[in-house]
Amino acid sequence: MPELPEVETVRRTLRPRVVGRRVAAVRVHEPRLRRRIQPDFAESLGGRTIQELRRVGKYLLFDLDDGRVWVVHLGMSGCLATTSAGIARHDHVDIELGDGTRLIYNDPRRFGLMMITTCLPREVSELGIDPFSGDYCSDYLRGVCRGRKRPIKNLLMDQRIIAGVGNIYASEILHRAGVRPTRRAGGLRRRELEAIALATREVLEASIELGGSSISDYRDGEGRSGYFQTRFAVYDRADEPCRRCGEPIRSRVLVGRSTFYCPQCQR
Repeated sequence: MPELPEVETVRRTLRPRVVGRRVAAVRVHEPRLRRRIQPDFAESLGGRTIQELRRVGKYLLFDLDDGRVWVVHLGMSGCLATTSAGIARHDHVDIELGDGTRLIYNDPRRFGLMMITTCLPREVSELGIDPFSGDYCSDYLRGVCRGRKRPIKNLLMDQRIIAGVGNIYASEILHRAGVRPTRRAGGLRRRELEAIALATREVLEASIELGGSSISDYRDGEGRSGYFQTRFAVYDRADEPCRRCGEPIRSRVLVGRSTFYCPQCQR
C-alpha cells in the first residue's frame, strides 16, 4: 500500500500539473471501489477549478473552487497519474483538465477511495499527527507511548497516532533508530524515543527524495517508478545480511504483519 512518501511524491508531481486548472470532463468507467463512487461524482467535479492539492496522512485532498474537496486514497494498488495514452485495463476514472492534461485513476484491486465532499470523512478528520509536523517529536512519542503495552512498531503504524506510516517504513524507521519492533512502547527510554523521532523524518525524507518505493503497482503522478526499495535496510530482506553489521535479517509476524529487523543492531 502506498504510504506517506509515495502519496507525498504523487502530490509533488501532480501539483504543478493540476493547481489552477479547470476540470473539463470526468468519465467514471468503474464506480465499484472500496466505497462506491457517488452517482453525481462526474457532475460535481466537472467544471470546477482545482485551487490546491494537499496531503493528509495517506490521503490526497484536492481543494475545489466551490469550497468542496475531492478526496483520493490510493488503497493498495491505486495510481493517479497524468497520461497521453488511451484507456487501459483497470483505468476506472478518467479526468480531463482544461489544458488537455488527462488524469487517470488505475486500481487493479479497487481498494482505493474517491469522493467529493464538503466535510472530510471521519477516517481523514481523525488521523493523528503528521510526521513532518513541528509537533512530532520525542515528547509527543513519550506521551502516546506512556503506559502502552503494545509493540512500538504497531503504535507507529496506528493512523490515529501518527498519520502516514505503514508496515514498510515502520520497519525501516526502527532499524535506523536501533529499536527492536517487538519492544513494549511504554518501556522505551527517552533516548530511544528521540532516536525514533529523528529516524522517522530521515527515512521518510530519504524515500521521498528517491520517489518512494515501487514494490508492485506504485507509480508517481507522472507514471514513474520510485527507487527507495533499493535502499531498504530490513524490509523484505529476511536472511540477507544487515547492511550495517552483516548479521542475517530476521522476520516474524507481528499482529498479522510481516516484520523485519536485525537482531544485532536492534535491541
